[in-house]
Amino acid sequence: MKYRVIAAAVFTAASLLAAAPKPVAPESIPHSDAMFLSSLSNSGARRVTFKATALGTYFFLEESAGVTVYVYDGVGYRREKFLKGATLEKAVRAYTKKTAGKR
Repeated sequence: MKYRVIAAAVFTAASLLAAAPKPVAPESIPHSDAMFLSSLSNSGARRVTFKATALGTYFFLEESAGVTVYVYDGVGYRREKFLKGATLEKAVRAYTKKTAGKR
């Protein structure tokens, strides 16, 4: 009986530790990025979920409406196209094919 209680306690503790979310926020954020994130969430009034990745000189930002594709212009990233209803995976796959044809 004692071992069952100990086993249950260990299992419960392990479950709680595994379920605890880990912070992903960086130590510092440039002002322009902070203002972008603030406007994206309407100053905290709206919850925002997105995924992002980069491929060569392209940056992809997926949100619920689709994927915005940015291209690096030597100074920063500027919007190139919005792919309505696309997923991050589909957009990256399309641009992988696009950039492979330029080689």
